[in-house]
Amino acid sequence: MNRVAIVTGAGSGIGAATARLLAERGLGVALVGRRRERLDALAAEIAAAGGRAFAVPADLAEPQAPRAVVDAVLAAGARIDVVVNNAATLMLQTLEDVSVSDFDRHVAVNVRAPYFLVQAALPALRSSSSPVVVNVSSAAAAMYRKGQSVYGLTKAAIEHMTMNLAAELAPDRIRVACVRPGPVESEIHTAVADPEARLRELGSLVPLGRVGRPEEIARWIWHLVDADAEWVTGAVLTIDGGRVLGPPGS
Repeated sequence: MNRVAIVTGAGSGIGAATARLLAERGLGVALVGRRRERLDALAAEIAAAGGRAFAVPADLAEPQAPRAVVDAVLAAGARIDVVVNNAATLMLQTLEDVSVSDFDRHVAVNVRAPYFLVQAALPALRSSSSPVVVNVSSAAAAMYRKGQSVYGLTKAAIEHMTMNLAAELAPDRIRVACVRPGPVESEIHTAVADPEARLRELGSLVPLGRVGRPEEIARWIWHLVDADAEWVTGAVLTIDGGRVLGPPGS
């Protein structure tokens, strides 16, 4: 039986691109997200291309969601070999504007959900011949800018989690790795009045002169998921056009 991957935040952006690529490479994909209609549309697209995918609607801000996702995947008769923790929330807010609920939602979606999704999937991952977890961080984990204190700390936490779980789960042959994208053309950046202007602005801050494409990040997630990467664990791969180096000419 082919390997099966759980991909969170699969309704758009990096998650959708990753789901398409993993399905193209022969994996079954459980599409996790809040918007059922988007997941169903993507599952139909993947099926039309000869792949296999199914929707698992869930709001990962809810404490019970990680266990419910794993239970739904297993109830569908699927195995679990891969977990891609891509879902995230981002609110640009200065220190004085952050509420407790804003803070808690960032931590719930960006840190708590990935942690407990891996915990819930652990028995299934231990049964896999090629188990791997790939977490999606952000250049914000290594940059310090006004308005990103909460988002940045959650992404720094996911990188720490990656390395810590990689060490803890190595005896089980479960690999844990991470990608750290720079700004990518996705809804997290384009849900503004003038998305083209926003993408140009972000691209101007990148030494290579543009924002990334979701497919470019998906390609590196695939490299980590590939069974041929069996000696890679605890790695954090920066794929950001040089964003963490600072703006061009800085």
